[in-house]
Amino acid sequence: MTVVGPFGLSVRDQALEADVQAGLAAVEEGLLEATKSDVPFITESAQHLVRAGGKRFRPLLVTLAAQFGDPYSPGVVPSAVVVELTHLATLYHDDVMDEAEVRRGVASANARWGNSVAVLTGDFLFARASHILADLGPEAVRIQAEAFERLVTGQILETAGPRDGRDPISHYLDVLAGKTGSLVAVACRFGAMMSGAEESTVNILTQYGERLGTAFQLADDVLDIASDSHESGKTPGTDLREGIPTLPVLHLRARAESDAGTPEDRALAELLSGDLTDDARHAEALAGLRAHPALEEARRDTVRYAQEARAMLAPLPSCTAKSALEGLCDAVVHRAG
Repeated sequence: MTVVGPFGLSVRDQALEADVQAGLAAVEEGLLEATKSDVPFITESAQHLVRAGGKRFRPLLVTLAAQFGDPYSPGVVPSAVVVELTHLATLYHDDVMDEAEVRRGVASANARWGNSVAVLTGDFLFARASHILADLGPEAVRIQAEAFERLVTGQILETAGPRDGRDPISHYLDVLAGKTGSLVAVACRFGAMMSGAEESTVNILTQYGERLGTAFQLADDVLDIASDSHESGKTPGTDLREGIPTLPVLHLRARAESDAGTPEDRALAELLSGDLTDDARHAEALAGLRAHPALEEARRDTVRYAQEARAMLAPLPSCTAKSALEGLCDAVVHRAG
C-alpha cells in the first residue's frame, strides 16, 4: 500500500496504485512540456507554480475516473494536463485579484514579477491548454469551454456579490459550484470519457466531481479558520485578513442577523466587518470564529456535500477505483475535522 495523491489517499490495490502513480508521473511530464517556451522568461514564469508542487487533485481524479474504461487510452493523460493547466492559470489570475503574496509556499507570480506578467502567464497557460484540447476533439473543446464559462461566471458572481434579496449562503454555494465544482467535474468527465466508459458512467462521475469539488473548497474554508498550518501554504485566517466572506463568516452573519442572534454574535460579526489587517484584531477575530458554532455549521455543510458525492457513486460496480473515489470523500471530510 502506497500513499498517493492529495490528503495522503491510500490505494490498496497494487495494479491501481501502479496506474495512478504512472498516470500522475506522465501528467507531471506533460505539464513541464506544455509550459516550455522559446522565450526562457516565459518558461520560468509558466513553470513557477508547476514546480512549486500542489495536490494534483484534478489529475488524480482524471486517472481514477479512467479506470472505468481503458485507463491507457491516449486521451487520458493529455486531458489531465489540460485540466491542471486550466487550474494553474486561474491561480495566476486569482492571486492578482486577491493581491496575494504567497502561493503554495512560494512567492506568487504577481509578487515576484508584477501583475502584468502574472496575468499574461495565466493567459499563456490557457492558450497551451487550448492547443492540447484541439487534439482531443470538438466534444472535449465544447466541454472545456462550458466549464470555463461557469468558472468565470462564478468568479464574477463572487465579485458582484448576491443580488438584493438573495440568501448570501445560497449565493456563495453557487459561486463555489462554478469556481471549483465545474473544473473538478470536468476532470472526472474527461477521465471517464477519454477512457471510453459508458455514457451513464460518465454522467455519474461528472455529478460526483461537481459535489466533491464544492466539498473540497468548503473544507478549505474550514481549514482557513481551524488549521494551524494551511495546506495551500497560506497562514491561518488569510481569507479573514483579506476580507473574503467564506462560509463560516456567512453562517456567523446569518446567525447575528436572526432573531436568535446574541449580543456576542453581533459583536463578533461587527469585528469581522472591520479592518482585520491589524494583527491584534485579526487574532481576536480568528479566535472568536474558532470558538463559534458557525464553524461547526460550515463543517456540517462540507460533510453534506462529501456525502452527496459519495452517494452518487452507488450505481457504479464495486471496484478498487470506486473505493478510492469514496476514500477521497472521506479524506475531504477528514480535512475539515
